[in-house]
Parts: sequence; C-alpha cells; structure tokens
Amino acid sequence: MNATKVYVIDTVVTEPGRAREFVDSYLREYAPGARARGMTLERIVVSPPVWFPDESNTVIATWVLDGAEGWWAMTWKGRPDPAVRQWWADVDGLIVERTRSTAAAATDLDRLGNV
Repeated sequence: MNATKVYVIDTVVTEPGRAREFVDSYLREYAPGARARGMTLERIVVSPPVWFPDESNTVIATWVLDGAEGWWAMTWKGRPDPAVRQWWADVDGLIVERTRSTAAAATDLDRLGNV
C-alpha cells in the first residue's frame, strides 16, 4: 500500500514588488527548518507568473508530509520553535496576507482515519 500524503499549503499575498524577495527568503531561511521538521517542498508557484515591480503577487508553497503521523510530528516540532515565529515576524513587511491550509487526496481520506 502506498503511504498517504498530507499537503501543507502556504498561500502568501506579497506587498507590491516584494514577491521575489519573499520567495528568496522563504527558500533560504524558512525551507531548511521546514525540511528538518519532515516537510518536503513539492513546489512554489507565483501568480500571476511575473515579478511585478508595483503590484502584489500570490505565492503558493506546497509541502508534502508522510501521512497524519508526519503532520503531527511537523506540528509538534514547529509550534514551540521560536525560530519559526521569528522568521514570519521578520518577513511581515513583505506580506499583505497569508494563510496555511492542509489537505489530502480524496482517495486517501479513509486511510488517514476518522475523527
């Protein structure tokens, strides 16, 4: 049986003209810690697909975790880590708004367990 995957999706609307700076910081400063928490970066996409000098972009980073166990492990490592909170505080000036969501393939939901 294939392992189920849980996706963590960070969606960030950047300040006008700051998308490239945000992505560079995310990859350089946030991603190594995320990988240490068991996350695997699947992709980062930028919408619209142009670095606007004077408009906002939406940056969507999709991470993959190994099932519910991977999600819980990541959560318990990340929540008490002051470096995570500090990084988000440090880039706050680059961000208009941000959300984080979690998801899984519909075909995996039964294997992930019931509430």
